[in-house]
Amino acid sequence: MAVVRPFKAIRPREELAAQVAALPYDVYSREEAVKAVQGHPLSFLNIDRAETQFGSEVDTYADCVYDKARELLDAQIADGTYVTEEEPCYYLYELVMNGRSQTGIVGCCSIDDYQNNIIKKHENTRADKEKDRIRHVDTCSAQTGPIFLAYRRHEALSRMISEVKETEPLYDFTADDGITHRAWKISETERIEVVQTAFAGMDALYIADGHHRAASAVRVGQMRRAANPGYTGEEEFNYFLSVIFAEDELMIMDYNRVVADLNGLTETEFAGKVAEKFEIVPENEIVHPAKKGQVGMYLGGKWYRLTAKDAICSDDAVEGLDVSLLQDHLLMPLLGIADPKTDKRIDFVGGIRGLSELERRVNGGMTVAFSMYPTSIGELFAVADAGLLMPPKSTWFEPKLRSGLFIHRI
Repeated sequence: MAVVRPFKAIRPREELAAQVAALPYDVYSREEAVKAVQGHPLSFLNIDRAETQFGSEVDTYADCVYDKARELLDAQIADGTYVTEEEPCYYLYELVMNGRSQTGIVGCCSIDDYQNNIIKKHENTRADKEKDRIRHVDTCSAQTGPIFLAYRRHEALSRMISEVKETEPLYDFTADDGITHRAWKISETERIEVVQTAFAGMDALYIADGHHRAASAVRVGQMRRAANPGYTGEEEFNYFLSVIFAEDELMIMDYNRVVADLNGLTETEFAGKVAEKFEIVPENEIVHPAKKGQVGMYLGGKWYRLTAKDAICSDDAVEGLDVSLLQDHLLMPLLGIADPKTDKRIDFVGGIRGLSELERRVNGGMTVAFSMYPTSIGELFAVADAGLLMPPKSTWFEPKLRSGLFIHRI
């Protein structure tokens, strides 16, 4: 049974939502973040990446950076940029990209469900990447970036979501990148009960994106529990901010690969070895893999369609993933890339950039590129249900949830 609670959100005033909403903190380098906040004093990125308020001589992770984030958040709550709900609510959050809509439920999930694996993961997290968000959440006493979760479709929730979306939205704006964002408040007792009951009947929720944000929120909750041994479990630090989408609402894009060299092989030698495990067909245009088991390859200024031979295909939840087939039967044995997380010879290109970006990267100095068929949400569920982990860079979710629209004070 999954626990998803309504909460008293801190959120921007309706007329300021478009100015506040910001892409997640981790899509920017420091230099990009500094540029992005220029002329945008209400952008939540100022709080999420408070090092932007200092010169480059100040370390990104200095104490004063986290103190500044808390100072900015408190000041904007005080000056009325943000309002605080008087009663616990859920929200709907809709994102529209290129005419395609996806709508999730905003609420707070239990850190106990995370620890007991009711909230299932498919990636490992790194302590060094968690440390920054732990300090940010703890210093601000607020969770500011929602975790992106998924659930198996539930008819009662789907009906209720459709009904609520017939009403006037709380927020409705289109960001500079063309993504439209809408939100609705769910405050009616009957609808709150529908949401709580539906999630209570689910065996599992799944982290789609935001493993490090989730782990950081849970760690802060554990720290608060240790500091408050008389805690009841009802305190807000026992829960973390989430947006939860039905499986059929989500779109996973391809996550493509580029490699710097052929590990000492000539193009002819490399293609010959690839042909031992994959059928190779030359193409006259960019190869968008049409089905599972297909990979596009850009080499020597030409595109090829690779199709995995039956001998290397697998029914195993992880070994059968297209990214695993490429890694286990081409990248590692032929190109010597044993650990794609640390090998400097490989880079990853999110599908949002398009496959022409692969051509640009190869023509600009890399040697070979691979276009992938997107991992499916069913494959993600299967890996998580088996208690296994996906290879690095298996999924690319778009559009990205905005930070600052909903804040959970702990």
